[in-house]
Amino acid sequence: MDTIRRADYFSMQTANKVGEGARLLGGLREAGVNLLAFTGFPSGRRAQVDFIPADTAQFRAAARKLKLKVGARKTVFLVQGDDRVGAIAEICEKLAGAGINMTAMDAVSTGDGRYGAIFWVNARDINKAAKVLGAS
Repeated sequence: MDTIRRADYFSMQTANKVGEGARLLGGLREAGVNLLAFTGFPSGRRAQVDFIPADTAQFRAAARKLKLKVGARKTVFLVQGDDRVGAIAEICEKLAGAGINMTAMDAVSTGDGRYGAIFWVNARDINKAAKVLGAS
């Protein structure tokens, strides 16, 4: 069974250098912040990192304390489910059928018969995507 839900996420630009991810994630760990997901990728000469926290208020407080310059809260979709052939294709097909363009997706099999994914759609399509996918 798949669970699809909306989650808050926060982006920031940071140096694209050795140890920067360890510094950011280590600081959040020390502050007791649990992340549901994290992604980072090069963006020009810098890197963009996206934090998907389990507790938004706790993350915001920790980010302030750590002086992290995160952007405004935005919405991402978090998927968790039983791994099977075509699990991600099903999500993509439902969105495509509704005329919704997926901006980006990261998905992974956890190796224990489960999978997880995060994906983004344009802000104007968030409510429509949630309805099409039965997301909470």
